[in-house]
Amino acid sequence: MKRFFLIGILGFLLANPLFAQDLNQVSYDSLKRAMIQMDQELYQVQLNLHQSQRQLQTGILVATLGYTVTIIGGQLLGTEPELGEALLYVGGATGIVGTVILFKGFKKISLGPPSPRY
Repeated sequence: MKRFFLIGILGFLLANPLFAQDLNQVSYDSLKRAMIQMDQELYQVQLNLHQSQRQLQTGILVATLGYTVTIIGGQLLGTEPELGEALLYVGGATGIVGTVILFKGFKKISLGPPSPRY
C-alpha cells in the first residue's frame, strides 16, 4: 500500500504542470544566459575589428610611403649620392615604423585561443 501511495505522489509531482514549468524555466534561463554571452563575445569581436581598422590603414600608408622613399633614394644614389643615401635611411626607418604599426593593429584583432566549448 505504501508503494502505491509513493508511486502516486511521485506520478502526481511529475505530471503536475507547475513542476514541468520549473523545468522549462530552467532550460529557458540557461538558453537566455548562453545567448547573452554569445552577444557579448560578438560585440567584443566587432569592437576589436573597428578599433584595429584605422590602425591597419595608417600602418599600410606609413609603410608604403617609407618603402617608396627608400626606392627613390636607391634611384638617386647614382646621380646624387648624398641625397640618395639620406632618403634610403629615412625611407627604411619610416617603412619599419609602418610595419610596427601594422603588427600592433593585427594584435588588436587577435582574441587569443578560443575557450573550450561544452
